[in-house]
Amino acid sequence: MTSFRSWKLLKRNYFDGVKFRLKMKQLPFMGFLFTTMLFIVYRTTTYQYKHTEMEEILHPFDSLKDSALASGLLGGLPHGIIQASADLELKPLWSTSSSRSKADPSTCRVLLAIPVGIKQKDNVNHIVQKNFTVILFHYDGKVDGWWDLDWSNEVIHIAAKNQTKWWFAKRFLHPAVVSVYDYIFLWDEDLGVEHFNPGRYLKIVRYEGLEISQPALDPNSTEIHHRITIRARTKKFHRRVYERRGSTKCSDVSEGPPCTGFVEGMAPVFSRSAWYCAWHLIQNDLVHGWGMDMKLGYCAQGDRTKKVGVVDSEYIVHKGIQTLGGHGPPGRKASNTEELAKKHSATGMDPRMEIRRQSTWELQIFKDRWNRAVKDDKNWVDPFHSNRKHRKLRLHNLRHNR
Repeated sequence: MTSFRSWKLLKRNYFDGVKFRLKMKQLPFMGFLFTTMLFIVYRTTTYQYKHTEMEEILHPFDSLKDSALASGLLGGLPHGIIQASADLELKPLWSTSSSRSKADPSTCRVLLAIPVGIKQKDNVNHIVQKNFTVILFHYDGKVDGWWDLDWSNEVIHIAAKNQTKWWFAKRFLHPAVVSVYDYIFLWDEDLGVEHFNPGRYLKIVRYEGLEISQPALDPNSTEIHHRITIRARTKKFHRRVYERRGSTKCSDVSEGPPCTGFVEGMAPVFSRSAWYCAWHLIQNDLVHGWGMDMKLGYCAQGDRTKKVGVVDSEYIVHKGIQTLGGHGPPGRKASNTEELAKKHSATGMDPRMEIRRQSTWELQIFKDRWNRAVKDDKNWVDPFHSNRKHRKLRLHNLRHNR
């Protein structure tokens, strides 16, 4: 009896050992299977996130429409009838067969917006491209003097006396209105375009992936404020500048404006996604826009040292003509707001000086708002702060290895 029990115990121990070894052999397989499943879940989640992110970039107003639907604001409408965007295309009062034909969706659609005064009419006539959608912001209110131009009836005219480009842009270039355009040219009126071809310019911009750009300035331009905007004769385009003189030193270590990731406010060109961001950066009450060019790189939809650039092969001349607040300095044409200058001449006040004082005050306000916003937003992380650290560390290691 004892031997029989011993045999059963031995048999049970044998089979238990076999099961244990089988389980031990299965552990690596189970670990591999678990790791594979985790990887698949990770890749699927990442893909869905990237897809959603890309959809929001290409169709930013669909998400706004969805949020409005979720909140009940559009609950009274059937979903299919809702259109969250518009355009600035003029429509005929009645349709013809030609007007009903749809535009080629593969064609690049461009909007050109310019603040204009009647005294710069000839120069604006050279700037306007007939294959662009054009909107003119008349800061002198004189619209009637433009009707003799053959393209005038085909563009949009908006008049508001003594208002700036950024005032107009904030109020009339809402992203929902301009979302059909691939690029938005927000230019000044005092630009010479004899050496500028928009087709070749956009080809470079699209190929190089520039979300924010500007044509380079001819070195003989009347006004040049930052060296990065000057044309490099031997290049097609550039993203940074090197400067050893002056108070601002620019080198490979430089990670931001005005050394890299910078365009100036007189002739910026925005992609659709970049403008969606830039419009929100424009302050409604700060109409002169000072300081904003230093922050535009945050709207570049990625690394501003790669997504922001100056195109050299297609360049312009900045004539530096004063447009608001009375006569400019000697040698420049009078502005289109002489009435404003006359109005204040009796009091001895210089309108240009007052405008400059206002601009300087607005610059400080903008800086304070930015700093306060950064401090208050605990979830916001400066996307360029870590890049700066990594680049400095990499350059330090390179020098050390030499």
